[in-house]
Amino acid sequence: MFIAGAGGLGCPVALNLTTAGIGNIRICDTDIVDISNLNRQFLHPEKSIGVEKPVSAIEISQIMQYANQYSIPVTPIGALTGLSGGALAIHEGIGLSMERMNQILKIDEQNMQVITQPAVITEELQNAVAAKGLYYAPDPASRGTCSIGGNLAENSGGPRAVKYGVTKDFVLNLEVVLPTGEIINTGANTLKNSTGYNLTQLMVGSEGTLGIITKAVLKLLPLPKHNLLMLVPFQSPTKACEAVAAIFNAGITPSAMEFMERDAIDWTMGFVDNPPNINLKDEHQAHLLIEVDGNDIESLYKDCEVISEVVLKYNADEVLFADSEAQKEALWFLRRRVGEAVKANSVYKEEDTVVPRYELPKLLEGVKKIGDKYGFTSVCYGHAGDGNLHINIIKGNLSDAAWKNELPKGIREIFELTVSLGGTISGEHGIGYVQKDYMDIAFSEVELNLMRSIKQLFDPNEVLNPGKIF
Repeated sequence: MFIAGAGGLGCPVALNLTTAGIGNIRICDTDIVDISNLNRQFLHPEKSIGVEKPVSAIEISQIMQYANQYSIPVTPIGALTGLSGGALAIHEGIGLSMERMNQILKIDEQNMQVITQPAVITEELQNAVAAKGLYYAPDPASRGTCSIGGNLAENSGGPRAVKYGVTKDFVLNLEVVLPTGEIINTGANTLKNSTGYNLTQLMVGSEGTLGIITKAVLKLLPLPKHNLLMLVPFQSPTKACEAVAAIFNAGITPSAMEFMERDAIDWTMGFVDNPPNINLKDEHQAHLLIEVDGNDIESLYKDCEVISEVVLKYNADEVLFADSEAQKEALWFLRRRVGEAVKANSVYKEEDTVVPRYELPKLLEGVKKIGDKYGFTSVCYGHAGDGNLHINIIKGNLSDAAWKNELPKGIREIFELTVSLGGTISGEHGIGYVQKDYMDIAFSEVELNLMRSIKQLFDPNEVLNPGKIF
């Protein structure tokens, strides 16, 4: 099957059927793209797909009706910043790019809500509401390039999820096009809603497999007036992880608490232009980047004093305080570029694990032992306050055969360890295409079948983002 042709907005869809099935399909405003440009580490680089760029839920509804009728696979495409292969069209068909649905429709200051289309960039939405003294807290590391729709599809988190929650905690209502073409609203524009099943939360995190989000109503918070940022070096990565739970047990809830191993900082310092001036000593093997925010600056200083007292018990060295907005921005810029720096340094695989934060030291130590067993090294960083550890497995000197055949066994052991510690195999990146073979670790067959049944109910012909999650 191949999709070709181009036309103006509003043109009819022309189907040319052949005895072998569907031949050429002419779809409004279609471009031809090679999916090898989307992500080189996934499969089928030789295939091409047609990309449709709708501007409304009505247009998407029409596309889905035809796709459902003729069993044409449809893959929703956001900003292509995802890390689990969710936007890869592994079965060819229609690539449904949301890029033209990129408007903030309304900022409701009285009710502290924002109505937005899915292709709005997360940081642009944050800046727009901040200009009105409001705050949208979810902020993935890729917030400058990722879209709200992708955040909704993956239930994205980010550094400030530790205090404010992840994307799902800010969603009130969604407009969704179902795989069969119907347009529904999932909830209400209210802070409380116990009317029927919670379809809103079912859609959030469903990775574009149950419906296509075309509009979202998100709640907002008052913008905090102040924040303080500190970078804490540790002699031991394990001790740094142990300090995380201790800070919360001391009565402090930071607005962000990020963990970075030494290699993560070294590689990123060499990757970015004009890195911040950090006094890295040989004995500094890990860092915590800790932020507190609020409206009373004196209370925040007291919180930092408590944090300083706690981390000293875990062999922390001298704490660096960012004393200007420029220093804060430089440190956050460094943290947000870690993933790109690792990608630039080596062939790698990134696994997104999450455990109860008290178990974080055991997870980190276990990952290193598994690496020793299978001959790979790892660079770890992540949202420590949530127990969310990003494990970047580095190919290094590992042979191609070992990378292909033995590494999956090591990854399975990492996920088994994670689940044994009370955690699960993805905290914010989703399952998509690359993690689906490990779902049996996190769920029983009964639980998986319930999920498959939900998919079948929403998408009886399995046309929407097929081949993902299961």
